[in-house]
Amino acid sequence: MKSRIANCELRMDALCWPASRLGEAIEALARKSGLSSRSVEVSNPPESIIQDDGKPLDVWLEAVAGRLGLEAEPAETSYGKIKRQLRSAAPALLRMPAAGFLLLLEGFNVLGPDLKVYRVQPEALRGALYRDAEAPLRAEVQRLLEYAGVPKHRQDRSRLAILENWLKEVSHANCWLLRVSPGTSFRGQLRQAGLPKRLMALVGVHIVEYALWILSWWMVGRAALQGRLDTGWLFAWTLLLLTLVPFRVLLTWLQGRISIAVGGMLKERLLCGALKLEPDEIRHQGAGHLLGRVIESEALESLALSGGFPALVAIVELIMASAVLALGAAGSLQLLLLAAWMLLAIGLGWRYLGRTRQWTKDRLWMTHDLVERMTGHRTRLAQELPAHWHDGEDQALDRYLEVSGSMDRTAALLNALIPRGWLIVGFLGITPSFVTGSGSAAALAIGIGGILMAYRAFKKLTAGLWYLAGAGISWDQVAPLFRAAARTSTSGSTDLSLTSSKNGKDRTVLEANNLVFRYRDRGEPVLQNCSLRVSAGERILLEGPSGSGKSTLAALLTGLRNPESGLLLAGGLDRQTLGSAGWRRMVTAAPQFHENHVLTGTFAFNLLMGREGALDAEAMNEAEAICHELGFGELLSRMPAGMLQMVGESGWQLSHGERSRLYIARALLQGAELMVLDESFAALDPENLRSALTCVLNRARSVIVIAHP
Repeated sequence: MKSRIANCELRMDALCWPASRLGEAIEALARKSGLSSRSVEVSNPPESIIQDDGKPLDVWLEAVAGRLGLEAEPAETSYGKIKRQLRSAAPALLRMPAAGFLLLLEGFNVLGPDLKVYRVQPEALRGALYRDAEAPLRAEVQRLLEYAGVPKHRQDRSRLAILENWLKEVSHANCWLLRVSPGTSFRGQLRQAGLPKRLMALVGVHIVEYALWILSWWMVGRAALQGRLDTGWLFAWTLLLLTLVPFRVLLTWLQGRISIAVGGMLKERLLCGALKLEPDEIRHQGAGHLLGRVIESEALESLALSGGFPALVAIVELIMASAVLALGAAGSLQLLLLAAWMLLAIGLGWRYLGRTRQWTKDRLWMTHDLVERMTGHRTRLAQELPAHWHDGEDQALDRYLEVSGSMDRTAALLNALIPRGWLIVGFLGITPSFVTGSGSAAALAIGIGGILMAYRAFKKLTAGLWYLAGAGISWDQVAPLFRAAARTSTSGSTDLSLTSSKNGKDRTVLEANNLVFRYRDRGEPVLQNCSLRVSAGERILLEGPSGSGKSTLAALLTGLRNPESGLLLAGGLDRQTLGSAGWRRMVTAAPQFHENHVLTGTFAFNLLMGREGALDAEAMNEAEAICHELGFGELLSRMPAGMLQMVGESGWQLSHGERSRLYIARALLQGAELMVLDESFAALDPENLRSALTCVLNRARSVIVIAHP
């Protein structure tokens, strides 16, 4: 057994990429897995980063992946669940103990340094990955097996079972998952996930199912017309119907897989777009507007999938129905009528979409107007004449009723006229052949069957168009989020991604020279010739009256806004060189109360949402320690779940002062070189102010506090 383990480890070491070729390895893995085809020159990491097992390597990998249009997500594997975890992790990068890096592809395939793909056994991979954890136990396990008298041919399985039981909680943190960024081409993401193939499979399965269904009824119809319905025909008909069952199950399974994949990618992209929105884009939007976008995003997924599948199936069925109609009586005339009726259905669907959009626009306008009137009700009572209190309300209601009636009439035409009207048109088209007797009984039967098949397809098509119209309305609300995800962010230089942190510890953390900034709707600049220098360890208090530009300066320093002119450096490097993520690692902020938020989630999530890397016990312990220093001890003791207590709109309600201290803790936990606190102490009582200020002064490396004089 020892020789077999040694051979496995030797082979695994030969498949590992050396640290000196890590940049080349990531690019090769991205190309081989089909995640990226970019031709980007990626340099290899310096030796100082390779020797550090912590954050620097994560930062470097994130920067390299960003240049390739990908994301490198740190992850953990455990000894007991490694098979299941790595099966769904590929493509991934594994750091092997004292051997280099292993490039994992799907199906436990490995990309070797020679760019060839090798198949490895999960047990061999686990043994090589956890060799340091297994080494002290192998001799003891062997003695235990010999003492228990386990036969040699069963010792291998017994040894694996014992080690898995003893080491099941041991984890390996040096793992990075390579994923396509949600902001890349959505079509490319769908293609990468294999959805076009699944859609083609879905269409193919439905065609086969429909063909079997037609064949089964053809057999019954032929037997009935020939007056010969014996047991053999019935038995064949029954077998065909039973054959439909597995195809129907497969069809449902494919629909579920496609729905889950598309829904997941859509949610990721909308979340990515929400995080990339500029502050000015949402500054004047209320909670109701943002909540409406969230609701519409859920409706978009549901309505699009609920309408997309019936519409797709209806198109397939209409094609099959046209083939049947072509074989029936008056085939050419029936095909022309079917094509014309399909155009009419699409035209009514487009008209219904336009009427629904207008109805939604009027409905939202009335809702916003009502909320505004309710908010200013007392002012209107005091300042407006009673005769004008209800001006415009009747006209708005009349307009709303008119648009609603128009939309309802179009919906009735779409849902009732299209399928039922087709029955009338279809039978009128076949009537001449029936009256003149030019068509045989079989041709008439086929024609009638084609008409009924098209009727069934039109029912599905109108239902699908109704859902798709609703999805189109939802799309109008969430389209800004979808498009915002495609905005490119500065990736920075991989060679200098960590240099700024070292410079910040020894020299200047941040330097601003002659900054000028003006808002688009203002002629005069808010800031002009503003210069600032912050050295490591400095504590700066910035005071000024309201409207003097303090918060604007904080937004410039943290990268939320870009100066019109001037020079802004962090650790001696500009934002273009550091990249957006690198700048956030240098400068973080706790914005003003109205620009910060407590999200619905656990207390720990709200604390650590800005922290990079995988969430581990060390991060939780640090967060809890900061909470106690900020005076959250009593609050945590009252929370039934402690740090895991749900907070936010639907959870535990936090006071104004508790939220302010949560924002301070969130900024501290990001571990940036410079922390900017904008009016963060204004809502605190003297006791909590003293504890919060002490915590900030002890933990922040450099800090700027903005306050009123």
